[in-house]
Amino acid sequence: MDLQSYLKAGYPGFYIETEEPLRAISSIQTPGWQSFSWDCLRGRTDIQTGRTIEDLPDPLGAVKWLGDRNDTVLVVQNFHHFISSVEIIQEIQNSISIWKSCGCCLVMVGPPVTLPPEIAKFFTILDFKLPSLDELRRIQQELAESVDVDIAEDAVEAASGLTEFESETAFALSLVLKKRFCADIVTQQKMQMIRRTGLMEFWPPVPSNQVGGLDLLKTYLSNRKAAFEPGNEHLPRPKALLLVGIPGTGKSLSCKAAASIFGWPLIRLDISSLKGSLVGESERKIRQATSTIEAFGKAVVWLDEIDKVFGGVKSSSNTDGGTTASMFGHFLTWMQETTSPVLVMATANNLKDLPPEFMRAGRFDAMFFVDLPTRKERQEIIQIMNERYHSGIPETCENELSGWTGAEIEQLAKDSLFDGFDEAHQTIVPLSKTMKEEISALQQWAATRARRASLPEDKEKTQSVRRIK
Repeated sequence: MDLQSYLKAGYPGFYIETEEPLRAISSIQTPGWQSFSWDCLRGRTDIQTGRTIEDLPDPLGAVKWLGDRNDTVLVVQNFHHFISSVEIIQEIQNSISIWKSCGCCLVMVGPPVTLPPEIAKFFTILDFKLPSLDELRRIQQELAESVDVDIAEDAVEAASGLTEFESETAFALSLVLKKRFCADIVTQQKMQMIRRTGLMEFWPPVPSNQVGGLDLLKTYLSNRKAAFEPGNEHLPRPKALLLVGIPGTGKSLSCKAAASIFGWPLIRLDISSLKGSLVGESERKIRQATSTIEAFGKAVVWLDEIDKVFGGVKSSSNTDGGTTASMFGHFLTWMQETTSPVLVMATANNLKDLPPEFMRAGRFDAMFFVDLPTRKERQEIIQIMNERYHSGIPETCENELSGWTGAEIEQLAKDSLFDGFDEAHQTIVPLSKTMKEEISALQQWAATRARRASLPEDKEKTQSVRRIK
């Protein structure tokens, strides 16, 4: 990281955001300036030699020392723990003009933080990037030479988004377990990125054959998978899909199946759980979540019932001081601008409460309507449930279950194990009866506004009939 141009222009302070402070410090280049580092245990050391110059654990003393120097750069670690001290804030304010005139600069290295407003304007925020593919390849090459194995390009790509330390340990673990570089082992270690945040969780994918019907949606996903394969960089990559439909028809299950079709991990992002009680905490969490997903790459991100999460955006300024609206704006911008190979799968039952900017053209690559299962789909669902629960639902009763959702057929399979099929069938009242008007209105709305996730029943019948002219 070359700071020479900034230093020549008289910049007095930087904050380098990174998860790798030591790697960031070693990359700092300041030709023509003396460079020192400081931490609260070792004091001040020479960056070039690593030799301790002065045992100076006091952070205020370190800042004061810089004011007596000329053409000097002082790089401090973990200084964000001390930056809220009024003495240090005042010393920085008093020293800024001196540093500029003497060619000195204070460089703070640490995780993303909010600097105190009294001194924030004096510091330029710089982002230290994670290792590139070439750097990851070099790490793997060094390990490969020590054990005489071949490098694996898929493992290099799987390590994208990891720090130097994380990638090296992941590569080493794959050598220990598999005697080669294994992308699956690297991906498993990469999942620690998500777990450490505490903001998201992994869910197991579901094989697509465990989802009854929805053939048009499955075909769409299978065809778009090619855009993420090597050699198809010219193809446009889908970024987000919206599944709208009746509750219990398999929208969430389709998100799990999408991860199986793509062969990617499934990350569930619950935006409601990111909301915090402190000012700015919610916005910080959503930024942290999206940046982590961005670094992780190659994942299906599942947002369930998005209409409940962002339904209050319009009244956010009156209900929560604009927090929901701010989180909503950041998420939309990230979803639109991200270049990471990520597929967002959002589900919704009701779109009336969502703001129009969420639904505008280009926001989602496609919006699918998941309707009540057709006769053929009900047959598939009955077979799946009988195999899963060892129940005995007659496979010829698909007509009796007309208007039933997949979730209701699953409940029928479970209840029939205890009460018998006839009694369980009489006990369950499907949504198509209790919410007949709402479902009919949703079907009419989707008829001209969304793609169908499954083949309409009348077309199924037409295609299955053979005619002689």
